[in-house]
Amino acid sequence: MEAEGLDWLLVPLHQLVSWGAAAAMVFGGVVPYIPQYRDIRRTQNADGFSTYVCLVLLVANILRILFWFGRRFESPLLWQSAIMILTMLLMLKLCTEVRVANELNARRRCFADFDPHHFWQWSSFADYVQCVVAFTGVAGYITYLSIDSTLFVETLGFLAVLTEAMLGVPQLYRNHRHQSTEGMSIKMVLMWTSGDAFKTAYFLLKGAPLQFSVCGLLQVLVDLAILGQAYAFARHPQKPVPHTVHPASTKAL
Repeated sequence: MEAEGLDWLLVPLHQLVSWGAAAAMVFGGVVPYIPQYRDIRRTQNADGFSTYVCLVLLVANILRILFWFGRRFESPLLWQSAIMILTMLLMLKLCTEVRVANELNARRRCFADFDPHHFWQWSSFADYVQCVVAFTGVAGYITYLSIDSTLFVETLGFLAVLTEAMLGVPQLYRNHRHQSTEGMSIKMVLMWTSGDAFKTAYFLLKGAPLQFSVCGLLQVLVDLAILGQAYAFARHPQKPVPHTVHPASTKAL
């Protein structure tokens, strides 16, 4: 009787927690990029952030949306993908504008050149949009033709989450190559780690497809490796390399 009497409190409380978890899934993924976005805008220097992170997340979330058409999963995960795509486009827009402003005499590069040596290093945000639209069109057409194949759908889902699991690898490689984490927002990586841990727990509790849980665990490991780099390089810093600061780098957007 006592348990039944508490139903009026427990049921709405459970619903409230469920809504909160769903909202955290939808919007929590973009929160880590807010401090990085603000740092880039404030310093007018995007060298510390790898735009290949944006590439990884754009590909992963486009594939995840296509996977949804073949195997429906939690709606918050679908909305999370749409919001993440918009966020990565905003990050790309800022990074491109800052880089072009600092490279005063650089040769213009565009997507239509189809030059693999300068892939994802274009001079205009519109070129990145063209690439994303082209990829979405090709991947969408292939998915449309193969949507009835269970093997294809499951492989698509695995590729989506595996690509997302590789999110931190471009940043990990950049830090290793420069032997420094200068310009990288530690807050961003800490938020990556906490967000990925929460996301993995959400996958496990909600019974999401196995691909989601396995690759979520892999993401957490990569995040921890980047934090390990930050700790190691802080203890043994490299000698600073002189570089020229362009006048444009001191201007705020």
